Amino acid sequence: MGGMEPTAVTVLVMVAAIVVGASLQRVSGTGMGLVVAPLLAVLLGAAPGVLLANATTTVSALLLTLAVRRDVEWRRALLIGVFAVPGAALGALVVGNVPASALQVLVGAIVLVALGLSSLAALLGRLPEVRRPWVTPAAGFLGAVFNTTAGVAAPVMVVHARLVRWGQAGFAATMQPVYMTMGALSVLAKTVMTPVTTWTPPWWLVALAVAAVLVGIAVGGVLVSRVSASAARRTATLLAAAGGLSAVVRGVLTWG
Repeated sequence: MGGMEPTAVTVLVMVAAIVVGASLQRVSGTGMGLVVAPLLAVLLGAAPGVLLANATTTVSALLLTLAVRRDVEWRRALLIGVFAVPGAALGALVVGNVPASALQVLVGAIVLVALGLSSLAALLGRLPEVRRPWVTPAAGFLGAVFNTTAGVAAPVMVVHARLVRWGQAGFAATMQPVYMTMGALSVLAKTVMTPVTTWTPPWWLVALAVAAVLVGIAVGGVLVSRVSASAARRTATLLAAAGGLSAVVRGVLTWG
């Protein structure tokens, strides 16, 4: 994909998705990867699309971390981040060794399965409390695998929060450095371990993505007192499901 120039329509859709994703993440603590990753996978192809989504999520989470840093539970964020390292490496190996069409289907399937798990957890209501020492490290590892492969760590982290009885305020704040770390690890692992870097976005597209993140966070700041976190999460889930299904369909249609 080297030298590829996205069309004007593609760029507009990407920018709109990033603004919406950043807004939802500002309101609820999650949403950027869920909205952006499956859509970019459809627009650009699975590997480069998820790579760009990882980079965009890193930027948005960094900016939000600065805003909520006083509420972050840094010890728990560090524990998750440590175990995200091997998860990102495993995810990069998958990306580097799965054919493009199969990877497209895999990205969509991971998004749909992850959403299904988090939706099931919500339907079941109060999940059993699990206070085992392996729960948080396991969430960090699995979240990084999902994030590196498909750009979506949020459903794993939401289920984890329910299992350990993590309050919404601390969870929403702590997820920002977690998503920043997972996004950066995903980009680094795939840059080193896979041929994803054969597609390099033009500088102006990167600048547009960063600008869209800033706009989205500003919009989210206005909406945060008007839209509930649960409504923002539902919106992100619906958009992610549509994107995941589209990725599966496109992968099947281009198979072989």
